[in-house]
Amino acid sequence: MKKEKKKDKNKNVTVNRKAYHDYEIISKHEAGLVLLGTEVKAVREGRINLKDSYIDVKSGQAILIGTHIGQYSNANLNNHETERPRKLLLHRREINKFLQKVLVKGVSIIPLKMYFNEKGRLKVEIAIARGKRSYDKKNAIKEKDIKREVDRELKNYK
Repeated sequence: MKKEKKKDKNKNVTVNRKAYHDYEIISKHEAGLVLLGTEVKAVREGRINLKDSYIDVKSGQAILIGTHIGQYSNANLNNHETERPRKLLLHRREINKFLQKVLVKGVSIIPLKMYFNEKGRLKVEIAIARGKRSYDKKNAIKEKDIKREVDRELKNYK
């Protein structure tokens, strides 16, 4: 009998690792993106960077700012701008919820990862996050190191 491979429903394109280090994640949401054809092709090639990206709510629309999508290699003169603002596809009530939470000091909306869903559509996982202070970051690193040491000792003990 042949073993069937489990299909991965979501194919990750990129993950914003810095976000997990710099922010405390409060809640996560999924959003679509309005992209040009060459941008989608460049994302499929892996030419994307979410570092230093954030989401701004202006005039009732959520906009992804600071995301770098590189030039598509096989495009001609009709290529896209690499760091243009990109509109997110969200319902009005979701945008209003985000706007209410962002009004609190120290809370922002950031992208965590980009992936293609099972239908082949590019999605962005966004998070409402609170910035960590430097001592919070140090404590998180210390806790992670302690957990790693405990796991290592328990593994050797068995």
